[in-house]
Amino acid sequence: MTPETPLAELALQVPAATQVFHRHGLDFCCNGKRSLAAACESKGLDPRSLLEEIESATQDSSAGIDWTARPLGELADHIVNRYHEPLREELPRLLAMARKVERVHADKASCPRGLAAHLETVHAEVSSHLDKEEQVLFPMIRAGQPAPVPVQVMTQEHDEHAANLRRTRELTHDFVPPAEACTTWRALLMGLETLERELMEHIHLENHVLFPRSLSAASAAGHA
Repeated sequence: MTPETPLAELALQVPAATQVFHRHGLDFCCNGKRSLAAACESKGLDPRSLLEEIESATQDSSAGIDWTARPLGELADHIVNRYHEPLREELPRLLAMARKVERVHADKASCPRGLAAHLETVHAEVSSHLDKEEQVLFPMIRAGQPAPVPVQVMTQEHDEHAANLRRTRELTHDFVPPAEACTTWRALLMGLETLERELMEHIHLENHVLFPRSLSAASAAGHA
């Protein structure tokens, strides 16, 4: 690991690095091709300090599954079970909480006005995205069929999801609750922060593992 190593490569080689990236607001999914040094420069961070944090996080965590070596169908199933299904449950819950917070605290200057409307958009876009992956792209990947156009479309939509995450942070002031925040408000912010972390892990696994491996495998099969 060096400061010139791309974020996505660090996340693949050292899964615990994703915890550190999230802690410092570094986008390792859609901007994973940037080097650690470049990403740190944009945030005013010391890349050497982050490498030390990653090393410490690695020592504290247990090794996970190496998805760069597992069958593609198994990886697709993991993504659906680990990320898609929880998203379908969590987004409506967070949206309901955001509506309640805006309704109850509308008279407060710190009220996250516009958050509920934003989450409605996020819910609709993510739901559509998950359906397209499960109904179109993932069956093609499991069958070993080349799918460059669906992969391109899903990657572009991932960029849109990343932009939505940034907007969520803006509306919630980086998930920091104001002093007057009630229990629901604080729970909402905690849930949104967890959503950001898991969605970034989800996108990273698709952008940098599933999609490249599926395209490579389909290409190799075509030339066999």
